Amino acid sequence: MRSVAALQLHEGDRARLEALTRMSTAPAGLVRRARIVLLAAGGFSNTEVAAQLRVSRPTVIKWRSRYADSGIAALGDLPRPGRPTTVDEVAVLVATLADGARPPARLRASYWSSRLLAEELGIAHSTVARVWRRWGVQPHRPEAFQVPAVPPLPPGVHRRVVGVFRASSWNAVVLRADERTERRAEERFRPLLVDRAGPGSDSASAPAAFLHLLNSVAQAHPYPRLHVLLNGTGAVRSRGVREWLVRNPRVSLHHAPATRPEVDLTEVLLRLAGAGYRTTPSAHHHSGTTHGPDVGPRTL
Repeated sequence: MRSVAALQLHEGDRARLEALTRMSTAPAGLVRRARIVLLAAGGFSNTEVAAQLRVSRPTVIKWRSRYADSGIAALGDLPRPGRPTTVDEVAVLVATLADGARPPARLRASYWSSRLLAEELGIAHSTVARVWRRWGVQPHRPEAFQVPAVPPLPPGVHRRVVGVFRASSWNAVVLRADERTERRAEERFRPLLVDRAGPGSDSASAPAAFLHLLNSVAQAHPYPRLHVLLNGTGAVRSRGVREWLVRNPRVSLHHAPATRPEVDLTEVLLRLAGAGYRTTPSAHHHSGTTHGPDVGPRTL
Protein backbone atom coordinates (compact mmCIF):
# COMPACT_ATOMS: atom_id res chain seq x y z
CA MET A 1 0.00 0.00 0.00
CA ARG A 2 1.38 3.40 -0.97
CA SER A 3 2.02 5.50 2.11
CA VAL A 4 0.70 9.05 2.34
CA ALA A 5 2.31 11.75 4.47
CA ALA A 6 0.24 12.98 7.41
CA LEU A 7 -1.87 16.01 6.54
CA GLN A 8 -0.39 19.18 8.03
CA LEU A 9 -2.97 21.23 9.93
CA HIS A 10 -2.93 25.01 9.91
CA GLU A 11 -2.08 26.71 13.18
CA GLY A 12 -4.90 26.40 15.70
CA ASP A 13 -7.10 24.23 13.48
CA ARG A 14 -6.82 21.03 15.48
CA ALA A 15 -8.72 22.45 18.47
CA ARG A 16 -11.33 24.01 16.18
CA LEU A 17 -11.83 20.78 14.22
CA GLU A 18 -12.18 18.80 17.44
CA ALA A 19 -14.67 21.34 18.75
CA LEU A 20 -16.63 21.06 15.50
CA THR A 21 -16.95 17.28 15.86
CA ARG A 22 -18.59 17.76 19.28
CA MET A 23 -21.14 20.37 18.20
CA SER A 24 -24.73 19.20 18.30
CA THR A 25 -25.60 21.94 15.78
CA ALA A 26 -23.14 20.83 13.09
CA PRO A 27 -24.50 18.93 10.08
CA ALA A 28 -23.43 15.29 9.94
CA GLY A 29 -21.59 15.84 6.66
CA LEU A 30 -19.54 18.69 8.09
CA VAL A 31 -18.65 16.66 11.18
CA ARG A 32 -17.58 13.77 8.95
CA ARG A 33 -15.31 16.07 6.92
CA ALA A 34 -13.72 17.39 10.11
CA ARG A 35 -13.06 13.81 11.22
CA ILE A 36 -11.54 12.98 7.84
CA VAL A 37 -9.09 15.86 8.24
CA LEU A 38 -8.25 14.96 11.85
CA LEU A 39 -7.58 11.31 11.00
CA ALA A 40 -5.52 12.31 7.96
CA ALA A 41 -3.50 14.61 10.22
CA GLY A 42 -3.05 11.68 12.61
CA GLY A 43 -1.09 9.77 9.97
CA PHE A 44 -3.80 7.38 8.83
CA SER A 45 -3.81 6.42 5.15
CA ASN A 46 -6.72 7.33 2.88
CA THR A 47 -7.86 3.70 2.93
CA GLU A 48 -7.73 3.53 6.73
CA VAL A 49 -9.68 6.78 7.10
CA ALA A 50 -12.31 5.56 4.64
CA ALA A 51 -12.70 2.30 6.56
CA GLN A 52 -12.99 4.00 9.95
CA LEU A 53 -15.59 6.52 8.82
CA ARG A 54 -17.34 4.22 6.32
CA VAL A 55 -16.93 6.54 3.38
CA SER A 56 -15.33 6.02 -0.01
CA ARG A 57 -11.62 6.51 -0.56
CA PRO A 58 -12.24 9.22 -3.21
CA THR A 59 -14.28 11.12 -0.60
CA VAL A 60 -11.34 11.08 1.79
CA ILE A 61 -8.95 12.24 -0.93
CA LYS A 62 -11.32 15.04 -1.96
CA TRP A 63 -11.69 16.55 1.50
CA ARG A 64 -8.09 16.22 2.60
CA SER A 65 -7.08 17.90 -0.68
CA ARG A 66 -9.58 20.71 -0.21
CA TYR A 67 -8.35 21.31 3.32
CA ALA A 68 -4.73 21.29 2.16
CA ASP A 69 -5.56 23.85 -0.55
CA SER A 70 -7.94 26.20 1.28
CA GLY A 71 -8.00 25.38 5.00
CA ILE A 72 -10.93 24.78 7.31
CA ALA A 73 -13.25 27.10 5.36
CA ALA A 74 -13.14 24.63 2.44
CA LEU A 75 -14.99 21.99 4.46
CA GLY A 76 -18.29 23.83 4.02
CA ASP A 77 -20.61 26.23 5.80
CA LEU A 78 -20.36 26.08 9.57
CA PRO A 79 -23.61 25.71 11.52
CA ARG A 80 -25.49 28.97 11.98
CA PRO A 81 -27.37 30.18 15.05
CA GLY A 82 -31.12 30.76 14.89
CA ARG A 83 -32.74 27.97 16.88
CA PRO A 84 -32.29 26.66 20.44
CA THR A 85 -29.09 24.64 20.60
CA THR A 86 -26.93 22.86 23.11
CA VAL A 87 -23.42 24.29 23.13
CA ASP A 88 -20.43 22.31 24.34
CA GLU A 89 -18.97 24.91 26.70
CA VAL A 90 -15.75 22.96 27.13
CA ALA A 91 -15.26 22.92 23.36
CA VAL A 92 -15.50 26.72 23.40
CA LEU A 93 -12.96 26.86 26.24
CA VAL A 94 -10.56 24.54 24.44
CA ALA A 95 -10.84 26.46 21.18
CA THR A 96 -10.22 29.73 23.05
CA LEU A 97 -7.20 28.59 25.07
CA ALA A 98 -5.52 26.21 22.59
CA ASP A 99 -2.10 27.22 21.24
CA GLY A 100 -1.60 29.81 23.96
CA ALA A 101 -4.96 31.43 23.10
CA ARG A 102 -3.52 32.67 19.81
CA PRO A 103 -5.83 32.61 16.77
CA PRO A 104 -4.41 31.08 13.57
CA ALA A 105 -2.06 33.38 11.68
CA ARG A 106 -4.48 33.46 8.74
CA LEU A 107 -6.93 35.44 10.91
CA ARG A 108 -4.35 38.19 11.57
CA ALA A 109 -5.46 38.71 15.16
CA SER A 110 -3.34 38.71 18.30
CA TYR A 111 -6.15 37.27 20.45
CA TRP A 112 -9.72 36.05 20.08
CA SER A 113 -12.76 38.28 20.09
CA SER A 114 -16.16 36.73 20.69
CA ARG A 115 -17.20 37.49 17.11
CA LEU A 116 -14.03 36.03 15.62
CA LEU A 117 -14.27 32.77 17.57
CA ALA A 118 -18.01 32.54 16.94
CA GLU A 119 -17.37 32.76 13.21
CA GLU A 120 -14.77 29.99 13.46
CA LEU A 121 -17.06 27.69 15.47
CA GLY A 122 -20.31 28.54 13.73
CA ILE A 123 -22.17 29.70 16.83
CA ALA A 124 -23.55 33.04 17.99
CA HIS A 125 -21.02 35.53 19.35
CA SER A 126 -23.33 36.09 22.31
CA THR A 127 -22.93 32.39 23.13
CA VAL A 128 -19.14 32.69 23.12
CA ALA A 129 -19.35 35.79 25.33
CA ARG A 130 -21.69 34.00 27.74
CA VAL A 131 -19.32 31.01 28.04
CA TRP A 132 -16.38 33.35 28.64
CA ARG A 133 -18.27 35.19 31.39
CA ARG A 134 -19.43 31.96 33.01
CA TRP A 135 -15.88 30.56 33.13
CA GLY A 136 -14.03 33.82 33.73
CA VAL A 137 -12.08 33.66 30.46
CA GLN A 138 -10.11 36.72 29.37
CA PRO A 139 -8.88 35.88 25.85
CA HIS A 140 -6.20 38.58 25.99
CA ARG A 141 -4.96 37.20 29.34
CA PRO A 142 -5.06 33.39 29.03
CA GLU A 143 -2.56 33.01 31.87
CA ALA A 144 -5.21 34.34 34.28
CA PHE A 145 -7.69 31.55 33.55
CA GLN A 146 -8.59 29.37 36.53
CA VAL A 147 -10.70 26.24 36.63
CA PRO A 148 -13.36 26.92 39.31
CA ALA A 149 -12.52 25.26 42.62
CA VAL A 150 -12.86 25.79 46.37
CA PRO A 151 -10.34 26.90 47.50
CA PRO A 152 -9.13 28.38 44.18
CA LEU A 153 -6.47 26.58 42.14
CA PRO A 154 -3.29 28.47 41.16
CA PRO A 155 -3.42 30.08 37.68
CA GLY A 156 -2.09 27.87 34.90
CA VAL A 157 -2.16 24.66 36.91
CA HIS A 158 -4.93 23.25 34.67
CA ARG A 159 -2.30 22.52 32.00
CA ARG A 160 -0.34 20.10 34.20
CA VAL A 161 -2.53 17.04 34.81
CA VAL A 162 -0.47 14.25 36.39
CA GLY A 163 -3.14 11.93 37.76
CA VAL A 164 -6.77 10.95 37.16
CA PHE A 165 -9.12 8.83 39.24
CA ARG A 166 -12.68 7.82 38.37
CA ALA A 167 -15.30 6.18 40.54
CA SER A 168 -19.01 5.69 39.91
CA SER A 169 -20.15 8.72 41.94
CA TRP A 170 -16.96 10.81 42.30
CA ASN A 171 -13.68 11.41 40.55
CA ALA A 172 -10.49 13.36 41.02
CA VAL A 173 -7.70 15.02 39.07
CA VAL A 174 -4.19 15.60 40.42
CA LEU A 175 -2.34 18.68 39.14
CA ARG A 176 1.29 19.73 39.49
CA ALA A 177 1.97 23.33 40.46
CA ASP A 178 5.72 23.62 39.90
CA GLU A 179 6.50 25.80 36.85
CA ARG A 180 10.29 25.63 37.11
CA THR A 181 10.68 22.22 35.50
CA GLU A 182 12.18 22.40 32.04
CA ARG A 183 10.11 21.40 29.06
CA ARG A 184 12.26 18.34 28.30
CA ALA A 185 11.67 16.95 31.77
CA GLU A 186 7.98 17.84 31.63
CA GLU A 187 7.49 15.71 28.53
CA ARG A 188 8.32 12.61 30.61
CA PHE A 189 5.36 13.17 32.93
CA ARG A 190 2.30 11.14 32.05
CA PRO A 191 -1.13 11.20 33.67
CA LEU A 192 -1.98 8.12 35.70
CA LEU A 193 -5.42 6.64 35.16
CA VAL A 194 -6.95 4.47 37.88
CA ASP A 195 -10.43 3.07 37.36
CA ARG A 196 -12.71 1.88 40.14
CA ALA A 197 -12.65 -1.84 40.83
CA GLY A 198 -16.25 -2.35 39.82
CA PRO A 199 -19.87 -1.26 40.37
CA GLY A 200 -20.69 -0.50 43.99
CA SER A 201 -17.06 -0.32 45.04
CA ASP A 202 -17.03 3.33 46.15
CA SER A 203 -17.33 2.62 49.87
CA ALA A 204 -14.49 0.08 50.02
CA SER A 205 -12.27 -0.45 47.00
CA ALA A 206 -12.38 3.07 45.55
CA PRO A 207 -10.67 4.89 48.47
CA ALA A 208 -7.90 2.27 48.53
CA ALA A 209 -7.37 2.64 44.78
CA PHE A 210 -7.39 6.43 45.18
CA LEU A 211 -4.68 6.19 47.86
CA HIS A 212 -2.66 4.04 45.46
CA LEU A 213 -2.93 6.82 42.88
CA LEU A 214 -1.92 9.50 45.39
CA ASN A 215 1.13 7.52 46.50
CA SER A 216 2.19 6.84 42.91
CA VAL A 217 1.85 10.47 41.83
CA ALA A 218 3.63 11.74 44.95
CA GLN A 219 6.54 9.39 44.26
CA ALA A 220 6.69 10.37 40.58
CA HIS A 221 6.64 14.09 41.50
CA PRO A 222 8.51 14.29 44.83
CA TYR A 223 9.17 18.05 44.97
CA PRO A 224 6.40 20.29 43.57
CA ARG A 225 3.13 21.07 45.28
CA LEU A 226 0.27 18.89 44.10
CA HIS A 227 -3.37 19.93 43.93
CA VAL A 228 -6.22 17.41 43.95
CA LEU A 229 -9.54 18.57 42.51
CA LEU A 230 -12.50 16.45 43.59
CA ASN A 231 -15.90 16.05 41.97
CA GLY A 232 -17.99 14.55 44.76
CA THR A 233 -17.29 13.71 48.39
CA GLY A 234 -16.42 10.01 48.28
CA ALA A 235 -12.72 10.55 48.92
CA VAL A 236 -13.02 12.85 51.94
CA ARG A 237 -15.32 10.40 53.71
CA SER A 238 -12.42 7.95 53.86
CA ARG A 239 -10.38 8.13 57.06
CA GLY A 240 -7.37 6.70 55.23
CA VAL A 241 -7.46 9.49 52.64
CA ARG A 242 -7.80 12.18 55.32
CA GLU A 243 -4.85 10.77 57.27
CA TRP A 244 -2.73 10.56 54.11
CA LEU A 245 -3.37 14.23 53.37
CA VAL A 246 -2.30 15.19 56.90
CA ARG A 247 0.97 13.29 56.40
CA ASN A 248 1.55 14.94 53.02
CA PRO A 249 1.01 18.69 53.51
CA ARG A 250 2.37 19.58 50.04
CA VAL A 251 -0.77 17.95 48.59
CA SER A 252 -3.81 20.20 48.90
CA LEU A 253 -7.44 19.28 48.36
CA HIS A 254 -9.88 21.34 46.28
CA HIS A 255 -13.55 20.77 45.56
CA ALA A 256 -15.64 21.44 42.49
CA PRO A 257 -18.02 24.29 43.42
CA ALA A 258 -21.58 23.31 44.24
CA THR A 259 -22.77 25.85 41.66
CA ARG A 260 -21.43 23.62 38.85
CA PRO A 261 -23.00 20.21 39.60
CA GLU A 262 -23.70 19.58 35.91
CA VAL A 263 -20.07 20.01 34.86
CA ASP A 264 -17.54 17.17 35.01
CA LEU A 265 -14.39 19.13 35.86
CA THR A 266 -12.30 16.00 35.26
CA GLU A 267 -13.28 16.14 31.60
CA VAL A 268 -12.72 19.89 31.52
CA LEU A 269 -9.17 19.53 32.86
CA LEU A 270 -8.25 16.65 30.56
CA ARG A 271 -9.40 18.48 27.46
CA LEU A 272 -7.74 21.74 28.51
CA ALA A 273 -4.51 19.90 29.32
CA GLY A 274 -4.49 18.31 25.88
CA ALA A 275 -4.95 21.69 24.20
CA GLY A 276 -2.45 23.41 26.49
CA TYR A 277 0.36 20.97 25.80
CA ARG A 278 -0.16 20.76 22.05
CA THR A 279 2.40 22.88 20.18
CA THR A 280 2.66 21.14 16.81
CA PRO A 281 0.44 18.73 14.85
CA SER A 282 0.98 15.22 16.18
CA ALA A 283 1.09 11.99 14.19
CA HIS A 284 -0.11 10.05 17.23
CA HIS A 285 -3.71 8.90 17.57
CA HIS A 286 -5.31 8.26 20.96
CA SER A 287 -8.64 6.53 21.40
CA GLY A 288 -11.11 7.85 23.94
CA THR A 289 -10.33 11.20 25.44
CA THR A 290 -7.97 13.19 23.25
CA HIS A 291 -4.77 14.40 24.88
CA GLY A 292 -1.80 16.33 23.62
CA PRO A 293 1.16 14.34 22.29
CA ASP A 294 2.87 14.31 25.67
CA VAL A 295 -0.23 13.66 27.75
CA GLY A 296 -1.14 9.99 27.55
CA PRO A 297 -3.04 7.90 30.09
CA ARG A 298 -1.22 5.13 31.94
CA THR A 299 -3.00 2.58 34.10
CA LEU A 300 -1.48 1.87 37.47
